[in-house]
Amino acid sequence: MIMGDERMEVSFFDVETTVPTRSGQGFAILEFGAILVCPRKLVEQESYSTLVRPTDLALISTLSVRCNGITPEAVTNAPTFGEIADKVYDILHGRIWAGHNIVKFDCHRIREAFAGINRPAPEPKGIIDTLSLLTQRFGRRAGDMKMASLATYFGLGQQTHRSLDDVRMNLEVLKYCATVLFLESSLPDIFTENSWVSPNATTRSRANGRASPGETGFSADRPSSSVKIETYVERTAEINPFNMARVEESLRSDDMEDESGSYSPGSSTTATESFIGCSDFLEPNEISIPSVSISLAPFCRGSQKIQVLHDYGELQICCRRMKVRFGVSSKYADYAGRRRLSFVVDASSDLCQILDAVDNLAQKLSVDSGSSSEWRPVVTRKPGFMNYPTVRLNLPTVIDGNNSRWMTEIYQKESSTTQKLVFSRFDVTELESLITPGTFVDAYFSVDSYDIQQNAGIRLVALKLIVHSNST
Repeated sequence: MIMGDERMEVSFFDVETTVPTRSGQGFAILEFGAILVCPRKLVEQESYSTLVRPTDLALISTLSVRCNGITPEAVTNAPTFGEIADKVYDILHGRIWAGHNIVKFDCHRIREAFAGINRPAPEPKGIIDTLSLLTQRFGRRAGDMKMASLATYFGLGQQTHRSLDDVRMNLEVLKYCATVLFLESSLPDIFTENSWVSPNATTRSRANGRASPGETGFSADRPSSSVKIETYVERTAEINPFNMARVEESLRSDDMEDESGSYSPGSSTTATESFIGCSDFLEPNEISIPSVSISLAPFCRGSQKIQVLHDYGELQICCRRMKVRFGVSSKYADYAGRRRLSFVVDASSDLCQILDAVDNLAQKLSVDSGSSSEWRPVVTRKPGFMNYPTVRLNLPTVIDGNNSRWMTEIYQKESSTTQKLVFSRFDVTELESLITPGTFVDAYFSVDSYDIQQNAGIRLVALKLIVHSNST
């Protein structure tokens, strides 16, 4: 594997793909674009872009064309991925990869494409996911942190959703954000006194202030959710501008206060509201247990936290039509007496198999790392009801001043329409009347860990819920 200084260029890349229209269909690459960037001058040195012909042109649906404008006719005479694989491998292998939301999407598509032609995928020296990085460092000044929003914020024009245009825009956005942050940190009295800085950015700046100057660089090989930097590599002795020695001190903190505190997962970055989480969440039959790994990552106040990975990404799961066994409970409280909401659903055998495997790996790492806390299995199996296992879905809350609110995106599905619900206040009775025993929900959740008050385990954090009105 080539990992020397001769491949120090940063490879900003982007793929445009088909948009699956049914469960289990998968993605097909329609375009690949990349630029090689000097890490010291941040200037483009080389570029490559090509359309890609999928094995089945019928995969290019109307929804797919609406997303990126690439039609079946446009790729009819384009090379297949197998024909460009050597070039893609040369651009990516052994280099630092960079892009917007690449850990959750583009990295997976590259691995899938190489697996589809029975070839080993390229491996990165490190990964810079600018969605995670800018959300942590720049805050939400531009709005939802999508590339189009950031480009509009800085007056860089419209995003075209074409690979080469997008990576060049990505580099420019990164430069602009870096300039603003540099000026604010260098001249805080001038640049921040009358400017609006997102509360998220302020909170994380305080946390990051505890890290030493040599420990606030970029990171590698660990993906991000919408508001987290979740990439890191092993520490190396020599520090250089793109040594991926360390992610921020608060890598997984994200405003969490131990297992019992409040948690803010932020918003997702899905392409269309009607296709919620297709690129971020895996259904149980799409998860390969051998691809699941467990490791320790820096947490708040110098501690470490167990993280659950699937390939390059954080393990996030989508389970459809989960039946609610027990409705919303608010009997649990955190250390400050704030209510923590959760409810219990039946778990399929496929989901149980995955969670049992995660549980075993995480428990072993917990013991090996010196924890003496009692481990609590994530899947509950009651005597006499072994064929009816359940799991608890936690609803994360956030504190705004003196008020609490839940962060889970909640939708209600009636017949063929799905509508997002907006709650005016933190009223548990509203949820209790919505999520009742016997109701079916489509649940999009992450797999988190905790170790608090001599109890440890993993828990499922519901980021999105679609509640079916007709549960028959």
